[in-house]
Amino acid sequence: MSRSIVKISNAPTPIGPYSQAVSCGNMLFVSGQIPLDPESGELAINSFAEQCHRVLLNLQLILQAGGSGLDRVLKVTIYMKNLTQFGELNEIYAEYFDASKPARACVEVSDLPKGVDIEMDAIAEISSAIE
Repeated sequence: MSRSIVKISNAPTPIGPYSQAVSCGNMLFVSGQIPLDPESGELAINSFAEQCHRVLLNLQLILQAGGSGLDRVLKVTIYMKNLTQFGELNEIYAEYFDASKPARACVEVSDLPKGVDIEMDAIAEISSAIE
């Protein structure tokens, strides 16, 4: 199976030795995204809601660049520093995954890169040219 690295300039540059995403066959594996604004390089951390939206927008940009989309996501893993914000997360998450409901795990962690409150990664199917 052919493997390729997805690298786009309109999504946050990785902050470590990893790729934004890697495709293999018809699958796309998107690395964990934190609320980094790709234009300014600054963290979008004014509120938990802002962090959620920025993370989901970053995922969306990388999915599209990799030939997929939110509607093709099969699995999402969410890492949160405070699960008491689970309800707020779900309201925002539903705005992005309204029709498609991918499998999901949500885990509370003690810390995340750059001290953010949330990180998400995703596994998606790549759109076929012939459907």
